[in-house]
Amino acid sequence: MNRDFVERRDTGFYLVGSRVPLGSLVREYQHGEPPEAIRSHYPTLSLEQVYGAIAFYLGHKDEVESDIKERERLEDAYSVAHPMPPEVKRKFERMRQQTPSRLS
Repeated sequence: MNRDFVERRDTGFYLVGSRVPLGSLVREYQHGEPPEAIRSHYPTLSLEQVYGAIAFYLGHKDEVESDIKERERLEDAYSVAHPMPPEVKRKFERMRQQTPSRLS
């Protein structure tokens, strides 16, 4: 039985039936997160969907990585065009310092 786990939308690759971009899962996978841990970060997804997304990525690596780079380029351009106010930046920095890193 063939099952699709990833679909192409106007703005990139997403897991079917969700708003989760494939690039988010791929970044975690590239940083060494096991599928079970990745799944725990996305409670609306099943473990089968996470494994299916990883399999899709591995089979379409060049296309997915190109899509991720384009998304990052667009996000960077948006950040430059819409800079965060300094007081909000300081608040986020204080929050980061108080919250332990998930990947530590």
